[in-house]
Amino acid sequence: MTVPSEPQEPLETPQIRLLRRMVMLLTAVMIGGVLVTFALIVIRLTDRTPTLPDEIALPDGAKAQALTIGSNWYAVVTNDHRILIFDKTTGRQRQEIKLD
Repeated sequence: MTVPSEPQEPLETPQIRLLRRMVMLLTAVMIGGVLVTFALIVIRLTDRTPTLPDEIALPDGAKAQALTIGSNWYAVVTNDHRILIFDKTTGRQRQEIKLD
C-alpha cells in the first residue's frame, strides 16, 4: 500500500521570480500614473475665478455691455461703441478704442 504524497508546489525559477516582480512593478507604476493624471486634472480644473475690482468707473453715460479679462488688464465694451481697457492692479484706464 502506498501513501499518497502531498502535492508539491512547482519550484520557482529565477526567471519566474523576475517576471513576477516586473509585473508587480508595472502594476504599481500604472496605478501611480493614473493617480498623478487624476491629480493634475483636478488641479487644472479647479475654480480660478478672475478677480475684478468691486466697482469699475466708466465715463458718464456709458453702460457696460461686455467684459473681457486679460492677464493684467480688463476691457469693457460700452453701449456707445467704445472699448475701454483698464489696468487690473491700479484700475486706471489705459486705452480707449472707438468702434465705427
